Amino acid sequence: MTVRTRFAPSPTGYLHIGGARTALFSWLHARQNAGAFVLRIEDTDRERSTPEAVQAILDGMTWLGLDWDEGPYFQSQRTDRYREVIDRLLAEGQAYHCYCTKDELDAMREAQREAGHKPMYDGRCRNRSEPREGVDPVVRFRAPDAGKTVADDRIHGRVAFDNAELDDLIIARSDGSPTYNLTVVVDDWDMGITDVIRGDDHLNNTPRQMQILAALGVEPPRYAHVPMILGEDKKRLSKRHGAVSVLQYRQDGFLPEALINGLARLGWSHGDDEVFTRDDLLRLFRVDDVGKQASVFNQDKLLWLNGTYIRAREPAELVEPLTEQLQSRGLDPAAAPADLEAIIASLQERSKTVAEMADTGRFFFADFEAFDAKAAQKNLKPAVEEPLQAVRDGLAGLTEWTAESVHGVIQAVVDARDLKFGKVAQPIRVAVTGGTVSPPIDVTLRLLGQATTLERLDRALVYIRERAA
Repeated sequence: MTVRTRFAPSPTGYLHIGGARTALFSWLHARQNAGAFVLRIEDTDRERSTPEAVQAILDGMTWLGLDWDEGPYFQSQRTDRYREVIDRLLAEGQAYHCYCTKDELDAMREAQREAGHKPMYDGRCRNRSEPREGVDPVVRFRAPDAGKTVADDRIHGRVAFDNAELDDLIIARSDGSPTYNLTVVVDDWDMGITDVIRGDDHLNNTPRQMQILAALGVEPPRYAHVPMILGEDKKRLSKRHGAVSVLQYRQDGFLPEALINGLARLGWSHGDDEVFTRDDLLRLFRVDDVGKQASVFNQDKLLWLNGTYIRAREPAELVEPLTEQLQSRGLDPAAAPADLEAIIASLQERSKTVAEMADTGRFFFADFEAFDAKAAQKNLKPAVEEPLQAVRDGLAGLTEWTAESVHGVIQAVVDARDLKFGKVAQPIRVAVTGGTVSPPIDVTLRLLGQATTLERLDRALVYIRERAA
């Protein structure tokens, strides 16, 4: 049997962390078993589904490298097929029309609550044969009312559901549109899905879907319900915990492999290891090893992972994401005085995100309008004018502009005045970058180039003199 998994997001919003993890686990399981990964868009909620959300899902999947073998299929294009299955269930007595009004259903449930019972549909239209004038009926599935429905879940184990607790669910609304549990069953059946990997918030849907499949004479797929994701406060993950669009992580300067690594560790582990490449995951991940307990999303750990991947990449591999970050800030990568890969190499050791790299290295691509006020107050004092001037004059005399020659000039000025290196290096840094953060000062000046360095040192010297006047 060929393994076939699916990811079936609803395009009523962005692709978030929980959905991306489900897609990853499904993708890994298919790839490990030489199977197929199907992408299905569950867009039957026409009021809330948007083309923009669909595109965001596709873009997010593409950025993460979760390529699909089939699809995307759209439920909105399969209405006739759902109607065909509903008609079959009606014809075979596995479903029936229900003419109960909303007021009648509300009264029924209220009476059940008052009697101390679980509110649920009581099957009063099960044997009704005559239509009710003025009422457009819904279609309900005739669920078994005795025994148990048992799901052998690959994560939660054997889960038994008492059929008496499961009422006759609606599979078609009064306007004829199919409901979620019906469309999912038909889609998984038609698409030959063998393994359903999804969030455990769907676990309670499983017995209903298994019952419909049984009524159709179809073997159910194997189910694996992954635990939900919590924020660090142990509450359900939300935007305040970082549960933003997957594409927002791209905008924030995360690398796709770091996010993939972080997602894989939400509910799954392999010893005490934290860093897993995509090849590692394809070799080691097993859906059966996913834990039952909810996992906690840790933004700091994701930042650490991202920094690890940034440091491990060749500078050439970071050119595209850095270019994207620079352009989003209105900066021209071509305006840099040095090779972009050399600038990246100087920045990547201390950067946790590519966005941080772009912000830290902004001075390479555009001049700054003013010094950071705090940095200038502390570092561009009258006392540094003389050594700063000496450095400027020494640098102006260099015929070879390298990090070593630049360092030699600064070190000579420091030694001649019996100063600590940082007492001169930091004022130089503020002078040429506008702030207090940059790569090592000799590397920074080498990359800026001699002309730009001298120009900015001259401006800083004017600033110091004007401040002292």
